[in-house]
Amino acid sequence: MSQPEYLQRFYLVIANIPAGQVCTYGKVAEMAGYPRMARAVGRCLKQLPKDSRLPWFRVINAKGELSFPKGSDAYLRQRAHLEEEGVVFIGAKVRLKDYLWQGG
Repeated sequence: MSQPEYLQRFYLVIANIPAGQVCTYGKVAEMAGYPRMARAVGRCLKQLPKDSRLPWFRVINAKGELSFPKGSDAYLRQRAHLEEEGVVFIGAKVRLKDYLWQGG
């Protein structure tokens, strides 16, 4: 059975987020042509295989925060990936004004 088209479009948008930048769940959905499906983006990322090469860690919430519980293994892994790419955190937030990818 093939995947729904929206999943394929989410994956395509996420695959194109450049290193050192982030995108929000809502912006991914919007760029994929499915506005108001931010939660579906989150569900799609939650179901990625562990060996996926998709840069899932570049997708964060609209507040500029990671969606995993602060201090959890997943939170620390995502934050480390972003910091390795040069994304700077101020406390627990990424300054979207500086790091938000707008597509293109």
